[in-house]
Amino acid sequence: MQLTDIRIYPLKSAAGLPADRVRVEPWGLDGDRRWAVIGEDGENLWLGEYPRMVTVTARNLDDGGLSLTAPGMPGLTVPPAAGDTVPVGFSGLDRAVSADPAADDWFTRLLGVPARLVWLDDPRRRSIDPAHGGLPGEIVSFAWDAPLLLTTRASLRLLNDWIAEGAAERGEEAPEPLAMARFRPNVVIDGDEPYREDEWKEVRIGEVEFRVSEICDRCAVTTIDPDTAVKGKEPIRTLARHRRWDGKTWFGIRLVPRAPGVVSVGDPVTALP
Repeated sequence: MQLTDIRIYPLKSAAGLPADRVRVEPWGLDGDRRWAVIGEDGENLWLGEYPRMVTVTARNLDDGGLSLTAPGMPGLTVPPAAGDTVPVGFSGLDRAVSADPAADDWFTRLLGVPARLVWLDDPRRRSIDPAHGGLPGEIVSFAWDAPLLLTTRASLRLLNDWIAEGAAERGEEAPEPLAMARFRPNVVIDGDEPYREDEWKEVRIGEVEFRVSEICDRCAVTTIDPDTAVKGKEPIRTLARHRRWDGKTWFGIRLVPRAPGVVSVGDPVTALP
């Protein structure tokens, strides 16, 4: 098996950026999900409720700031976060650093609700929820439940086959295959059988070892087209038919690094059941 794609999401819920080589920290890929947008109550403004978030391209700047662009919005350069800490509603974390009033206004205009940009100054302050496979001492950025999400091309190919079969059964024209971007992975691999990753307990990518903390349950975010921000029925409709148990649908696995290191596109991947 081989690592075929790496993706970093500087801003939680915004578009992902490709990378050829990146350092793996205990809390995730370097530069991944250190920024997030919250509402007046401190809760994350979830992409499933605010699809326009996926139209935002956020890039980490060398000085620690953030560059923001989105269709119909002026570009904005956010300076390094140096505000006060404010309450946030992320599991394992009660406060984050307020970023910049101009950024708050920008996201309020984009989303149509009061919004605030925040920065996770020290990811070591946020522990992984034990309900999602976290062990004592394991930490995570603003990612949902684990430092990295891994998906496989084989599993997506089969899922797209299932979607096409379902369309044929309903007398519909076969849709365009879904892009992997819908699933918002950090690392994508190829070279194994579909859904074999369900059985894995350990993964080595290059020289970096990971623990599989859990299979990833999927939500309405996957139904949002990352190019148009329009919601549809897939892939949840088809996953519910083929990959549903415990009242949830499943695609991909969550990883926790055993130690820091560097991964690169083209690295060999080894998994242990």
